[in-house]
Amino acid sequence: MKLLRTPDERFENLADFPFAPHYTTVADADGTAIRMHAVDEGPRDAAPVLLMHGEPSWSYLYRKMIPALAGNGHRVVAPDLVGFGRSDKPSEQSDYTYERHVAWTGAWLLANDLKDITLFCQDWGGLIGLRLVAAYPERFARVVVANTGLPVGTGWSEGFNAWLNFSQSVPVLPVGFILDGGSARTLSEAEKAAYEAPFPEEAYKAGARRFPALVPITPEHASVAENKAAWAVLEKFDKPFLTTFSDADPVTKGGDAVFQARVPGARGQPHVTIRNAAHFLQEDAPDELAALIDGFVKGTLKGGAVGT
Repeated sequence: MKLLRTPDERFENLADFPFAPHYTTVADADGTAIRMHAVDEGPRDAAPVLLMHGEPSWSYLYRKMIPALAGNGHRVVAPDLVGFGRSDKPSEQSDYTYERHVAWTGAWLLANDLKDITLFCQDWGGLIGLRLVAAYPERFARVVVANTGLPVGTGWSEGFNAWLNFSQSVPVLPVGFILDGGSARTLSEAEKAAYEAPFPEEAYKAGARRFPALVPITPEHASVAENKAAWAVLEKFDKPFLTTFSDADPVTKGGDAVFQARVPGARGQPHVTIRNAAHFLQEDAPDELAALIDGFVKGTLKGGAVGT
């Protein structure tokens, strides 16, 4: 496996992103050593809030939520998935599979020995993060899901289908344009440039290009069986589970109801719809999301629903 590594200077002086990098090396099954990056802010002895991004973003997506959560006493850990941000990027689309992503991120989680985790996940951050919850439920104290799902080959939304067709056919994947188009507000040129920063050339976008095609939306897709097995675990997961989907995301609309119906820990929780927010709701409502996560953690420390 050939790896690409984005030069450090690409990440200098990014808007609102002053965080020091933290690196962990994980091993692929073929023996390749892959370096993964994460932001790690706040008190080290506090329980971690794990912020997982999706496609085609990176931990920059959480730049406004990180200081808000750390300022409220949380340790905030925001990794870059392999192929994104400051993490190493396998050069070929064939290097990327759903199961490899779960294995890489799981190895990173174990190497950092994160426990008592509050997970916030969106987009592919949920497809991977929820698999980690299923694999290591004892490490997770609570979960917050937003604009994501755990598909098992039964189709997807028209919004996703449009995105899949676009992502696989456009000659140059316009990452900044995608983040801007998937947000209700208009991103600045500096913000769009920051989303492009990890990808100095199109070759660095193999993972970003491949991700949409890996979503198991048909019975023939790989990882359908693995996701069904994960659902079997989630259907017994009785720790606090909150949905915070947005009101203007054509890709994941209605997905919150699925989690509310199937996950025991979701019962009795004060689920929220984030108003005037699109797919990348971290861009549209970062302060509201940070406050919701903080309140959810503090309201469920004794195992009850928020406010009890």
